[in-house]
Amino acid sequence: MTRATGRAALPWVIAGIVMVALSLRAPIIAPTPVIAQIREGTGLSAAGAGLLTGLPVLLFAIATPLATRTIRRFGPETTVVLCLAGVLAGTLIRSTGPAAVVLAGTALIGAAMTLGNIAVPVLIRRDVPWNKVGAVTGAYSATMNVGSMAVLLGTAPLAGFAGWRWAIAAWSVITAVGLGYWLVRRRGAPAVVAAPGAAAASAGAAGTPAPPQIPERTAAQKAHTRRIVALLVFAFCGQSAAYYATTAWLPLLLTETRGLAPSSSGASASLFQVAAIIGAFGVPLVAARTRLWVAGAVIAVLWIILPVGLLAAPEAFVLWSIIGGIAQGGGFTAIFSVIPRISHSDAEAAFASARIQGGGYLAATAAPPLAGWLNTVTGGWTAPLLLVLVSTLAFTVGTLFATRLSDRR
Repeated sequence: MTRATGRAALPWVIAGIVMVALSLRAPIIAPTPVIAQIREGTGLSAAGAGLLTGLPVLLFAIATPLATRTIRRFGPETTVVLCLAGVLAGTLIRSTGPAAVVLAGTALIGAAMTLGNIAVPVLIRRDVPWNKVGAVTGAYSATMNVGSMAVLLGTAPLAGFAGWRWAIAAWSVITAVGLGYWLVRRRGAPAVVAAPGAAAASAGAAGTPAPPQIPERTAAQKAHTRRIVALLVFAFCGQSAAYYATTAWLPLLLTETRGLAPSSSGASASLFQVAAIIGAFGVPLVAARTRLWVAGAVIAVLWIILPVGLLAAPEAFVLWSIIGGIAQGGGFTAIFSVIPRISHSDAEAAFASARIQGGGYLAATAAPPLAGWLNTVTGGWTAPLLLVLVSTLAFTVGTLFATRLSDRR
């Protein structure tokens, strides 16, 4: 393929990444605006209802080794197809039957999403020009939040018209469209992820600029990379815990503390999702003009403001939702923009992505049910918000150290 052909194919690469991104978070978010109806219809406790968001996160961690092996065996395109097929099946299963069936469908969604979580960073590194990796990572992050915003806005009205089961099943149409696109796109795709040392050749063959060639590294350089990955795991623990706890419970928090109707609280909470677009695209812009650690520091401050603001001045929840949304979109982009900087090959990028997501999502699994339990035990939302605050502080420490170290490479 010529360089011109590669440039012409880039929009289709980005379109594919956007389509899969729409289904990598939205199905988890769909139950949150109607969580009270789900509990009433299935008998789930508050902690059990928290599993509707917490269980997929647990599967993100548990199924990560399977995702890595699937990519190496079948290639990222086929892995994305399996991801979307699983999300589609799980979404339909979750909308039927009693509590056990709802949780079984939720588990399938989580396992399937894990495949896409690991495959997309590999696709970005392999198919996106080196100087556009940050922007495309931002687009990937932003699109996940656009999908989440859409389901937060639309699920409660749909439930009022057709019931909660039809409301959460309706979003499977988006996944079905994405699955059709990737079934076509995977034809003629490379079968496997490039081995170490082959990344430049594969990038050149695809007509896109290859990352700068890095000579064989010393033991000290490899140790330096391992330290950065460990810090990113810690940062992603905080990012994921804060994001999923807030996403799971913010609509109910607004209903109980501000007296909003479910549809209004869902619309207000959707600001937390849509504002992520600003952070997702803002981080690459700031990093291009200063350093990545500066962008990370700004995002860390915004993250901390969210729980502090909701505790100190809850009447300004719209402002805090927007600020927190910018933070969560920018935090994801900042963390995953480091991976191409420290990876020696596409295979190493997949390994680093798996380590960060596996460790981070495992730590974050407990956040939604723990927040629900704290709310039940204390009868209020102060303790859950303190949990979010601790998580944002973990993000701050991990991100600042990791980005500073990556800037010095």
